[in-house]
Amino acid sequence: MNFIIDNWYLILLALVSAGMLLVPLVKGGVGGSLTAANAVQLINREKAVVIDVCEPDEFAAGHVKGARNVPLGELQERLPSVVKNKALPVILVCAKGPRAMRAEGIAKKLGYAQAQALGGGMKAWREANLPVEKT
Repeated sequence: MNFIIDNWYLILLALVSAGMLLVPLVKGGVGGSLTAANAVQLINREKAVVIDVCEPDEFAAGHVKGARNVPLGELQERLPSVVKNKALPVILVCAKGPRAMRAEGIAKKLGYAQAQALGGGMKAWREANLPVEKT
C-alpha cells in the first residue's frame, strides 16, 4: 500500500499512457475497418459489390464508381434482391462511415458474412483520390 501512495504519479502516468494508446483503436473503429485501398482490392480481385447506403440525393452528388444505391432504411428489404449471391464480398459505403457500420450489422444478420463497412466512407475514398461517379 505504501508503494501505491509513494508512487501515485507513476500509476497515473501508466493509466494516461494506456488511455492514449487506446484512442486510435476507438477512432479507427467508428467508421469501419476496411481501408479504401483494401476496398479496391476486393472490388478488383474478388468481384465485391459496393452498396452505398446514403440517401438518393447524397448518392447523386458522388459515389464509388459502380456502386448501387440502397438507402439504409431500405437495406433489409432490398439487399437480398440487389446482391443475390451471399458469398460475394459486400462493401458498404456512406458519407463518413457510421451508417455503413450499421448497414454492416444488418447485412451480416441477413447472411452476408463478407460484408464490410468502408472506414471513413466517401470522405476517405475521395482523400485516397479514387474515382467518384456522379449521376
